Formats: sequence, C-alpha cells, structure tokens
Amino acid sequence: MQISDYDEAVASGAARYKAADLMELSQRTFKRWRRANGSVKEDQRPQAEHVVQPHQLTHAEEAAILDTCNEREYQSLPPSQIVPRLADKGLYLASEASFYRVLKKHQQLNQRGRMKPLRQVPEPTSFTATGPNQVWSWNISYCPTEVRGQHWYLYLIMDIYSRKVVAWEIHEAESGELAKKLIDRALLRERCWKNPPVLHSDNGAPMTS
Repeated sequence: MQISDYDEAVASGAARYKAADLMELSQRTFKRWRRANGSVKEDQRPQAEHVVQPHQLTHAEEAAILDTCNEREYQSLPPSQIVPRLADKGLYLASEASFYRVLKKHQQLNQRGRMKPLRQVPEPTSFTATGPNQVWSWNISYCPTEVRGQHWYLYLIMDIYSRKVVAWEIHEAESGELAKKLIDRALLRERCWKNPPVLHSDNGAPMTS
C-alpha cells in the first residue's frame, strides 16, 4: 500500500517530498488522504457523483456520426470535409472536433475507406566521423560577379572531422561531370581511393548525377 510505504520511508529518515516524488504523488495528495487524527480516509471516488455534461453526445448521436462517416459518400473523407458537406445539405450532427473525437474513440481515424495507408518514411541515414577521411561533405555555391546575372560556381569538399577543405575549384557552370573529376582528384590527393569516405550532400542535380 502506498500510504504504508510512504510512512516507512519517512520514518527511516527520508524527506517527505522525496518519498512522495518516488511514488509519483504530491505531498498534498498524502495529506488529503489522511484524516485529522492520522487515520487514512476511505477512497471516495466510487461514491462520487458523476455529473453528465449537458452537451455530451449520447450513444445514439455517436452511432449517427459513425454511420454517416462510414457511408459510401463520406467513408474516404476526413471530418474537416464531412462536416461542411453536411452543412451544405442543411444537416448538423456535431462539431468537427466531436467527429474527430468519436472516430478516434472507435479507432477509425487513422485509415478510412479508400484512403491510402500511411507511408512509412525511413529515418534519414546519419554518419559519425571518428577520424579524418571518413565522411566528406561537399556542395556547390553561387559566387556573384560584377556582371549582373552571371555567377561563378564554387565546388568545395570538406572533411567533417577535421574541417579541412579537401579540395575546391571554381567553374563557370554547374556540372556533375566537373564534380566527379574534383572528387577523383581529392581521393588521389588524400590517398584514400582504396577506402573512399562517405560523401554527404543535398539532393541537387549535380550531387545525384
């Protein structure tokens, strides 16, 4: 029993607030459970009067919402579209929030009708470098010139462990072939062509070519 465990911990020298925290209860809860003479109050929750909210949906109203949502016309639509369509016909069953709440209660909110199942998106692959020449990051940046509308393109490869600029070049165009030649020269210069590092980049056209 939690009361006896709490009393035993306090009697052994534990602080009251720490003993209460270990039981995931507050000190006020333990005080509320005790009478003025130190005896423990009986649980009053079973005798509590549960007041029915005046706007609470009845079982018949919940059944009407479920029947409507499962009709052929609405079975593939979310409540945010069902409620306005019913309103256009002069029908009102409940609020949009109530529709969501009822569908969630009956486990019909995740996938309904002809809705496609949720696509499982895999977590992005991440790499950790514990030494040089394990993971390189590279990108192509725009470098403005004095001529309006003309840019130079900076190709840069950096070692994410040492932050060393492994290789860089400037070209007049953005090209996957130029990037490949730069990477090949960087591998030869760093002498890691037999065990090439992981290349990290975004999904730009030259990066994926």
